[in-house]
Amino acid sequence: MTITEIIDQGRKPRLKVPPKSVETHSHVFGPPDRYPHVAGRRPHIEASLEQYEALLARLGIERGVIVQPSLYSTDNTIRLESIAAMGLDRARGVAVTTKDVSDKELQRLHDAGIRGNRFYFIVDDFDRADLAPMAAKIAPFGWHVQVQDDGAWIKDIIPVLEKLPVDSVIDHVGRTPAANGINDPDFQAMLRFFETGKLWIKISAPYLQSTDGPPSYADVGDKVRELVKVRPDRLVWAANWPHPNFAPDNKPEEADCLDPLLEWVPDEAIRNAILADNPACLYDFVD
Repeated sequence: MTITEIIDQGRKPRLKVPPKSVETHSHVFGPPDRYPHVAGRRPHIEASLEQYEALLARLGIERGVIVQPSLYSTDNTIRLESIAAMGLDRARGVAVTTKDVSDKELQRLHDAGIRGNRFYFIVDDFDRADLAPMAAKIAPFGWHVQVQDDGAWIKDIIPVLEKLPVDSVIDHVGRTPAANGINDPDFQAMLRFFETGKLWIKISAPYLQSTDGPPSYADVGDKVRELVKVRPDRLVWAANWPHPNFAPDNKPEEADCLDPLLEWVPDEAIRNAILADNPACLYDFVD
């Protein structure tokens, strides 16, 4: 069974999203002979732009943010091609750049729709010492840094993020352990920083931090409710397609990741802001 066939079998969500909704975190992968990947990283999979657009159509979402995966390191070619194909009225991207990236290259990426620089600390291309110098480079362009790690990491990185001249984005509700719930020390540290308005958080990949599982992901819902209480204007939603940690025939259902917002965020105005207004601000979409 192909990924396209699997996507076509997915269900439509119960949640009707507002106009100009944005899916803020997915990846596009291409044929390895055209887009070579970094040796030793996850086996190459194909998840084409056409398949991603089919997903957006099924969810009723108009806009997308295509994020650079670790598989391609600092080669952003497929990201830029995908954004260009969708058009700047519908697409933005988050890149990974070299440490010595020039202002000229940053301008080229900005003009092509890039609005953030990703630090995926689960692999070793970068370390936390790289955040400050990179943030200084991207600040004139209005970009953000996007950070992700696992384990007990958030409370240690926040003192670094607090000093940056740009906003920060944390993926997947912080990936704090499900067993600790909202009292997890890292989650509580994230909440405190979140209150400042310098941090954005993606409601995404609930399966990475849930023991309750689909379709409710109730333990993740507890955390989302706490976030909504603090800064609903700094929350965005994402599908994390094509779920690269899963086999294609065993992937999560994206509608199961979207529909819980009906319960987690019952206020329709706040929910619509999370899906449309907030990401339009973060990713510089012009209506």
